[in-house]
Amino acid sequence: MARIAYDHADAAAFEATRHLADGGLASWRAAAIRHLAPHPGLRLLDLGAGTGSWARAFTTWFPGADIIAVEPSAAMRARSVFAPILAGDAAHIPLEDDSIDAAWMSTVIHHVPDLAVAAHELRRVLRPGAPVLIRSAFAGRHQAITLFRYFPEAIRVLDTYPSIADVESAFADAGFATVAIEQVPQITAPSLREAATTLRREAHTPLKLITDDEYAAGVRRLREAAQVDTGPVIDALDLLVLR
Repeated sequence: MARIAYDHADAAAFEATRHLADGGLASWRAAAIRHLAPHPGLRLLDLGAGTGSWARAFTTWFPGADIIAVEPSAAMRARSVFAPILAGDAAHIPLEDDSIDAAWMSTVIHHVPDLAVAAHELRRVLRPGAPVLIRSAFAGRHQAITLFRYFPEAIRVLDTYPSIADVESAFADAGFATVAIEQVPQITAPSLREAATTLRREAHTPLKLITDDEYAAGVRRLREAAQVDTGPVIDALDLLVLR
């Protein structure tokens, strides 16, 4: 089971607020190109594709590539901006052995109940030498993420997520080794005011798992800061690349 069960309200919030604009995507496009060497015919798995924004972006970035989206939540699949999107999860990927050139996992690794099982399942579907790119907030690495500045109580939730070392260890058992760890900056919102106005609790696992009082206090901090901070919201998530 994932940490939260994505129902239709959660999926709607995710679709409304978690899709990055083109400006926020630019740095991720550059990072993906560094590690994927895109070419026509590339078969890229977007595992835990959510509402399909990354699969759609990869289709635009990599003309001629075959993007395969897999998502366990029926509510997320129903709101996907990318089609087709297949039912499946990290323990049950509905693809043949040795059929994929690369895998992408964005903000999903903390929902995987058994990392070792997921690593072996990815090893099964990936061709020899194919990379896994994991975009995530990892335990102990909240400092570059604006959300935790105003919701410090959510750090305790983040610290229950897998650490980079946890993921490396689980994937090593399946024959993967780390080839890169980098922080990738992104423009998450054009302003803190915009971030405060569009915030949806349902779209953020750490916010759903704190108390109502803690969430309300964080909203107050965020709205107060938004009155004086007019610059863009720039965050940095980690990209862990294994091969």
